[in-house]
Amino acid sequence: MSAPTRQLKMAYDGSFVPSVQGLRAVAALSVLMDHFYDMPKGGMYDIPNPGFLPPLWPWFQSMINVGGHGVELFFMISGFLIPASLVRHGSLGRFFFDRVLRIVPVFLILHVALFVIGPIVGYKFFRGIDIGTYLGIFTANLFFLQDVLGLPIAQQNAWTLTYEWAFYIWFALTFVALRIGGRLMAAPLVLLGLACLLHWPITAFFCVGMFFSATGLRFRLPGWVGGAAGLACGTAMYAGLVLFHPFVALVPGFLLFGMVLASNSGIGNVLSAPALQYVGKISYSLYLVHPFVLFPLQMIGLKLVATGVNRWLLWFAFVVLGGIMSLVASAISYELIEVRLRRLLDGALRNQLFGPVGKMEHSVSS
Repeated sequence: MSAPTRQLKMAYDGSFVPSVQGLRAVAALSVLMDHFYDMPKGGMYDIPNPGFLPPLWPWFQSMINVGGHGVELFFMISGFLIPASLVRHGSLGRFFFDRVLRIVPVFLILHVALFVIGPIVGYKFFRGIDIGTYLGIFTANLFFLQDVLGLPIAQQNAWTLTYEWAFYIWFALTFVALRIGGRLMAAPLVLLGLACLLHWPITAFFCVGMFFSATGLRFRLPGWVGGAAGLACGTAMYAGLVLFHPFVALVPGFLLFGMVLASNSGIGNVLSAPALQYVGKISYSLYLVHPFVLFPLQMIGLKLVATGVNRWLLWFAFVVLGGIMSLVASAISYELIEVRLRRLLDGALRNQLFGPVGKMEHSVSS
C-alpha cells in the first residue's frame, strides 16, 4: 500500500516544530498537576482514608483540578503529526511498525510491572481477584480494549492510548479507501468518524490538528501580545472543557494551536524554551510513568496523615518529591526504553519485515 500514501499532499511536511514539543510538555505537566490534586484525596484507589490534601483556596483548587484535560492537547498534536507521518513512511506497514515502536515498549514494560506488583500490594482491582479475571483484564488492557469490554483500566493514563490507536487506524483506513475507491468507498469511514465525534466529543480535538496539518493557516501574534493571547486561549479551552462542552472548547483550542504553529509567535517562543523542550522530549514517559512514582508516595502520605502529621507539610512534600522523582524516572525511561530499546528493536526487526529501507527516523515530532 505504499503507492496510495505517497499521493497525499499535506501543508505540514513532517519537520520538527519546537513549539509543538513545548506544548507536549504543557500537556504532560497538566496531567501531573491534576494528579498532585487527585491522589492525595485518598479515595482515588478505593482507600477509605480521607487523604492528606489540605484545604486549598477555591480558585487554586479549580486551577489545578483542570489539569487532566491536557489529553486534549495531546490529541491535537497527534492529529497534526500523524497525517504527515503516514506520508513520510510511505506505507501502512512501516507507519504502524514505527507507531508500535513509539507507543508499546514503555507501555508494555509498565503493564507487566503493574500486573506483577499489583497483586502483591493489593492495588485497586487486584484485591481478591481470580486468575480468570486477572488474565482477562491483563489481555484487554494489553490491546487497549478495556473500555470496549467494560473491564477496569490498569494503567491510570493508558485510556488515552485507546483513542490514539483508534485514530491511527481510522485515519489510515480512510485515506487508503479515499485513494483506492474515492469518496464512495471512504464515505462509511467518514460517517463512522462523525459518529465517534458525537459519542466521544473529545475526539474532535484530533480534527483540529488534522486541519492545521492539511492547511497552511497559522495565527502569528508576536511578542508579549502573542504570549498573552496564547495563554488566554489555553485558559479558555480548559474552562470550556470543565464548564461547558468539548465542542465549546474547540474554538479557543483552534486559535491556540494556530498560534502555537506560527513561526516566531509569542506563545510559540514561550513554548520553545529549553526546559519545556526537554520535558516535551520525555513527555510520553512522563505521562505514563508518573503514576507509578506517585503511588508509593501516596501510600506513605496516607499512613503519615493518620498519625497526625500536618497535611500541608505532607502535600508539599508529595508535590516536590513527586515532581522531581517523576521527572528523573521519566528521563531514565526515555533514555533506556524510548531511545536505546527502541533502537535495538528497530535494528533487529525492520530489515526482516521490510528489507534494507534505512534507519528509523528518531524525530521527536513523530
